Amino acid sequence: MMDQLAHRPAPAAADPLSLPLAPVPSTGHIFDVTRRLGTVDMDENRHLRIDGIARHLQDAGIDHLVHTGALDSHPHWIVRRTVIDVLRPVTWPAQLRIRRWCSGISPRWCTMRVRIDSDSGGLIETEGFWIHVNKDTMSPTRVADEFFELMCTTTDDHRVRWQQWLDEPLPTTTGTRFPLRRTDTDYFQHITNTAYWHAVHEFTADATELIQRPHRFVLEYNKPIRYGEQLDIHTAHAPDALTLWLSVDRDTRAIAQLRPASE
Repeated sequence: MMDQLAHRPAPAAADPLSLPLAPVPSTGHIFDVTRRLGTVDMDENRHLRIDGIARHLQDAGIDHLVHTGALDSHPHWIVRRTVIDVLRPVTWPAQLRIRRWCSGISPRWCTMRVRIDSDSGGLIETEGFWIHVNKDTMSPTRVADEFFELMCTTTDDHRVRWQQWLDEPLPTTTGTRFPLRRTDTDYFQHITNTAYWHAVHEFTADATELIQRPHRFVLEYNKPIRYGEQLDIHTAHAPDALTLWLSVDRDTRAIAQLRPASE
């Protein structure tokens, strides 16, 4: 399935890694819910952890499909990329306001923005590249016309294309083994999105020079990771970024990067 996206040309543009995410639209369909921040998702500083953010994004996606009556017709999606801008950390205790809307769409995939505000002053901006898939073939499949039209109410970009942002080659140095758990397995027998973020949190938590100011996480999923595979994490530090490769037998399955974010 990924091969169907990897070679599509993209128009020349500014470096997407440094561009701010689109603002909340003034009109159109925006899914808007409130939730309480649970203690299970907070770190030692009482901040909402990055894997906790990922769980809220996943749950908001399902709840949004239920809200629009599209869960039965569009139950299967795969996230190809997630961008998370932690502009002001969410601190427990907190009530969260989560707004989700479409920022770009094509017949088989879309980019979905999620803003998380908290009554404790936190602000997190996110965007995910979601692919609608056929569960039998695991290939991209068209969304229904009514779903497409509803998502179009918040964006003028109706021909969104995939563009790889992170493509640095795997370092030659030896990685660090990262254990996987059976509880990390999803419906497709792949490791869940949040399990990737467990690794990202583990290997970026000490990058204080980056995470003590507004910062951006980008995670691109290249190939699935399955339970039982031996996962290694490779890292590379630069003055303004920390990059992680998640590999199995030196085959890069995902790449993540932590870098400064612009407000």
